[in-house]
Amino acid sequence: METVISFIIIFGALVFFHEFGHFLFAKRAGILVREFAIGMGPKILGITKGETLYTLRLLPIGGYVRMAGEDMDTIHLQAGHRIGVLLNKEGQAKKIIMNQKHVYPEILFLEVEEADLEKELWIKGYDEDEKLIRIEVARDAVVEENGRETILAPYDRQFDSKSVGKRFMTIFAGPLFNFILAFLIFTAIGMMQGVPTFEPVITEVTEASPAAEAGMQNGDLVTEIEGKQIGTWDELVESVQTNAGNPLAFSVERDGELLDFTITPEISGQSAEEIGVIGVLYESPVEKDFFGSFAYGAEQTIFWFKEIFRLLGMLVTGQFTIDALSGPVGIYKTTEEVAKYGFFTLMSWAGMLSINLGIMNLLPLPALDGGRLMFFILEAVRGKPVDRQKEGMVHFVGIMLLMLLMIVVTWNDIQKYFF
Repeated sequence: METVISFIIIFGALVFFHEFGHFLFAKRAGILVREFAIGMGPKILGITKGETLYTLRLLPIGGYVRMAGEDMDTIHLQAGHRIGVLLNKEGQAKKIIMNQKHVYPEILFLEVEEADLEKELWIKGYDEDEKLIRIEVARDAVVEENGRETILAPYDRQFDSKSVGKRFMTIFAGPLFNFILAFLIFTAIGMMQGVPTFEPVITEVTEASPAAEAGMQNGDLVTEIEGKQIGTWDELVESVQTNAGNPLAFSVERDGELLDFTITPEISGQSAEEIGVIGVLYESPVEKDFFGSFAYGAEQTIFWFKEIFRLLGMLVTGQFTIDALSGPVGIYKTTEEVAKYGFFTLMSWAGMLSINLGIMNLLPLPALDGGRLMFFILEAVRGKPVDRQKEGMVHFVGIMLLMLLMIVVTWNDIQKYFF
């Protein structure tokens, strides 16, 4: 049960931050956001606040922000269509009723002659006295049809009306917020658990090892090797590994006293290369450092960013196969394993997943954020947008291919973990 809760919380946080990036930048650009959804498929819960419907949906495989003008939601009034209109105090249409199932005492019925609900916002039609009249439409008017209300979206509030730069940032903000979330997670780990100092302090000396025979003990702080100052564990490892069979002069600090040892690294039997080892184990000390926590958050974010790109490169070059990919089932099972190692390890896993989600969405593939960004770049270069129908077809094919890949990966996960 704990794994299920952990998975739902992690998944929810990653998707929420991703979609919140889209949502926030859409709002900043003046785009009408019709829906903010966590999950896909049938709606479980929905709350309308302001002009946006916030929903929780059944399938935990993503989420979306539905912006005006993206899904052919533009409302058109056809000539000859009979509508009802409710007016505000200024005499503007505040509600347009597409059928007559609901009767309002103050309703004005019109037979539409023509209308503009995108730019100039007006309706011209014949009233019940067959008089041709023109009514201005309020910018926040709603259209009611079969009991469902839809907020009118003037053209300047639609996604396509914005500059290519604002559209680019609205889409790019999703992955960007995943990177920001990862940074916040790693920073929080640093604040709560402490920041690793990476000081070369010996955690454990292995019995009968070169270090033990020389007299080194647990807790010794290595300060110099061969007269070279040692400040981090990585520097110690590099000096030892590159000097297999060569005597090295160690200076260490123990209880405030400086001691000198001569240790000859043995050749490791676990590698084809001649790598030196002296038989010591290491666990980085940690310290509470408020400002250092931010540096640690940035370092970990950059590290995992590079690591995921390295693994992607291995996938492209054939060093990994599709069997190495994980879908929701594989991520759930890994979460189950990671949770056994404690809260901070689980947090680190969440941070890595957030970076992974951001990078995956930036790949220049149709239907992903990266694919849409490529169309914006192409538009900026050409000076005009790609035909909407052609772009839509490319994204549709991309969605189908991604769904096929998801099915294959999920099937592989099921076979791997349950058979």
